[in-house]
Amino acid sequence: MSRLSREQKRESKRQRSAVGPGTGPLEVWVTAPAGESGGGVTVGGVPVVVVTGETVQAAVLNHLHRLALAAGHSVLATIHDERIGFVVPLEVYGDGSSRYTGEPVRVGPPAEVPGVPATPPAMPTPPAMPAAPPAAPRVPVAEPQPLPGAAATHVLRALPEPTRDAAPGVAVAPTGEFGPPPPVGPTPERPAPAMEAMSVMDPEPEPDPKPTPARGFDAVAESVLAPVQETEGAAFLVEPVARINEAVKMGRIEEATGMAERVGADASRSLGPEHPEVLRLRELSSYIAYLAGDPLRAFHLSLDLARVRRRHQDPEAAYGNVQSAAAAWRAVRDPVQGLNLGQDLITLWTELVADGGPAADDLEQLESARTRMTRLTERARARSLADNPYTP
Repeated sequence: MSRLSREQKRESKRQRSAVGPGTGPLEVWVTAPAGESGGGVTVGGVPVVVVTGETVQAAVLNHLHRLALAAGHSVLATIHDERIGFVVPLEVYGDGSSRYTGEPVRVGPPAEVPGVPATPPAMPTPPAMPAAPPAAPRVPVAEPQPLPGAAATHVLRALPEPTRDAAPGVAVAPTGEFGPPPPVGPTPERPAPAMEAMSVMDPEPEPDPKPTPARGFDAVAESVLAPVQETEGAAFLVEPVARINEAVKMGRIEEATGMAERVGADASRSLGPEHPEVLRLRELSSYIAYLAGDPLRAFHLSLDLARVRRRHQDPEAAYGNVQSAAAAWRAVRDPVQGLNLGQDLITLWTELVADGGPAADDLEQLESARTRMTRLTERARARSLADNPYTP
């Protein structure tokens, strides 16, 4: 994946700083057609990649969800979907839920996009998901997938229900509770409108009711939002780690990157490179690199950690690091680079499966990674033929 230009980095930094409490909504533009081959999605002027197999809805909602996690409070967005000619106001919270802050407005005729109906049909009323007025509790939305531009690799762990009643602006951990949006069309029982422009076109599968533990970057995100615990022999890390977490929650990713590198180096010298607290700091650095749009650094840090955790005979932690590496790998868009990274990832992943443990219980994720390798091979060959038509 090519690195972001300086102008794009500045724009990304500006976008993160623009989601503070009291700021206006982010402008989200969905052009037609969307995806890798044409059209596209931008959030606050920053491009969002929609990967093969991922819906536009999932790409947008997950990007907004990640901004809410990084900022530590909900974010407002105005979604301009040119595919069906609607503008939709939305608020996304750090726990992955959202609410619709107004009624969708048609601003033009729908674009002729294959598979997208010209007139959005009404959605049936979900029996367990009644809509509520804007002042009512927030309505869960479709299951998110990792960003940037990454297919889902795991389901966020559900947390106790009281966290969903946190006051606006208070950061809460992701719950993993996602479901269908409310039905279209206001009635006396349903005064809140549905997100017609985003839900009708991109139906999502039903979420897996089986709870799973938070792994990979989801687990790191939860640790960022939780109070820092003092451990024996590493009390000196409590204050600096708390400052790093605060910078991440406020969206100061560049500042968090520098602090994490300095604190990690000091901790490694004091405690040793494979001390549990040093490994946790490296996990945090990997997550921050992922938020900063540096999937290569995030990938290598996570895969190295997985090797260390496997050597320490900690299959649960090793598999969590593999999940983080997989999320970063899916954000790498260059097919040749993706093939090289994917070979290392799948080799270690297969070894964890052979060891037993959580990786062996989650074979679908490994098969999904192998499927992506097949697609990357096809894309790499197509690029080679385009560059040299005489290639055999």
